[in-house]
Amino acid sequence: MSTEIKAPVFPESVAEGTVATWHKQPGEACSRDELIVDIETDKVVLEVVAPADGVIEEVLKGEGDTVESGEVVGKFKEGAAGDSKPAAKDDSKKEESKPEATSEKSSEAPAKSSGEAILSPAARKLAEENGIDPDAIEGTGKDGRVTKEDVQNHIDTGKSSGAASTPASKPAGDMPQVDVGSGERPEKRVPMTRLRASIAKRLVNAQQTAAMLTTFNEVNMGPVMELRKQYKESFEKRHGVKLGFMSFFTKAATEALKRFPAVNASIDGNDMVYHGYQDIGIAVSSDRGLVVPVVRDTDALGLADIEKKIVEYGTKAKDGKLGIEDMTGGTFTITNGGIFGSLISTPILNPPQTAILGMHKIQERPMAVNGKVEIQPMMYLALSYDHRMIDGKEAVQFLVAIKEMLEDPARILLDV
Repeated sequence: MSTEIKAPVFPESVAEGTVATWHKQPGEACSRDELIVDIETDKVVLEVVAPADGVIEEVLKGEGDTVESGEVVGKFKEGAAGDSKPAAKDDSKKEESKPEATSEKSSEAPAKSSGEAILSPAARKLAEENGIDPDAIEGTGKDGRVTKEDVQNHIDTGKSSGAASTPASKPAGDMPQVDVGSGERPEKRVPMTRLRASIAKRLVNAQQTAAMLTTFNEVNMGPVMELRKQYKESFEKRHGVKLGFMSFFTKAATEALKRFPAVNASIDGNDMVYHGYQDIGIAVSSDRGLVVPVVRDTDALGLADIEKKIVEYGTKAKDGKLGIEDMTGGTFTITNGGIFGSLISTPILNPPQTAILGMHKIQERPMAVNGKVEIQPMMYLALSYDHRMIDGKEAVQFLVAIKEMLEDPARILLDV
């Protein structure tokens, strides 16, 4: 029975999408719930899976084609058998493959007998990104299939020789390498992805419409670092997650937002919208670009809850699993350029929010303390804000409040 393969129903805020990748080709067998095509929107990548065991019958929308919500992108034949690999282009190979495609089991047999591991698309992508030999991974899925979890466990346990050969000097979030070809002065024109184009549009719009201004301060990270060092092991043992700096900044920002409601507000036309809750966006760098998942109701969360949410969003961003609901809303944003070595910067607003906090690299510097010069671990803080909504006095006092809470973390608990 032939079934239509349709693009997912997009939310109201998403008008259309683009076919990013066909993981299965016409004539290729697939199992129920196996990923067959990715649809990229200006916010997230949506996955379309096989409705049942069968074969891809026809591709109606190729990679790069624009699709609307619920539009038919291909046809699927339920219960049919196909090749374990894409159909060959020449007729002679097609004829030879017919006897082998009598059942799903027979189509998988050649791969197993040749000793090649069977990987899901997500597992293959993760293995390639980390330089791991698929044959070195023990699969726990159906018929010995290697799942993404198998690859991740292999990375975590450090069993892979390929992982050891991955260059340690390559920083996280590096732009993907582009082969521009050979020649004296080679060039290559590549169209923007839908996400990259959306990011560009929003950033330019923020600079053109907001009266954006940035104020700076610096914070002594010594007290937080000492507290983290003292309780790091017991915190991880109790909560199952590492204690990082971002949770301290999130809690400090939450308390400061409650004291300065204008910084937690947004602009809607000629109206100023004040929010009685704190939903803080955490900027995360991914292979596809910058995404800002939102940690909601941070006032009600502890440090461990925040750290768990950040780890969850970081994993989702790396795997391309962030949903639109994960990035919708937000009353304030924190971005950390320090993980890439940035010493100071001026972050751009994330509309319709009116402020964004920029964290930077911790660097030891000589500081005057009680008339003496001491070496202290210092970090520059930057607060970009919309001057239409926030006065300079409020912005400076907001940043000073964060500085004071980080230099004396007990203030966060005591609300002083």
